Amino acid sequence: QVQLVESGGGSVQAGGALRLSCVASGDNIRRYCMAWFRQGPGKEREGLATFYRSSGFKGVLSHADSVKGRFTISQDKIKNTLYLQMNSLGPEDTAMYYCAAVEAQSCPSSTEGGEPYTYWGQGTQVTVSS
Repeated sequence: QVQLVESGGGSVQAGGALRLSCVASGDNIRRYCMAWFRQGPGKEREGLATFYRSSGFKGVLSHADSVKGRFTISQDKIKNTLYLQMNSLGPEDTAMYYCAAVEAQSCPSSTEGGEPYTYWGQGTQVTVSS
């Protein structure tokens, strides 16, 4: 099993940037597909980006169309940490952001409903003011 702890959230003005971190413990994250999700007030959970890296590979990553070009997912395998660099933030990005993981040999093609991710962090709040 893997435990996930997010950090890096906060309050910023529109146009600002934040970098979220997700520290994994209890297992090697190379066995998992890792992902970032968010859930804004009154909104459904939204998958933002996924990352998978097995031994010897640079990493396979993807980003949702809603954040492509502004958000970048990355991973430090030595620190067992997943990151989400968020640039050009706007009020629509205000949400609770979650790190999630599922043990798999590749990332699922869909993040809808948060399935099939089985491990979740507690979340970190991001608030963007106009």
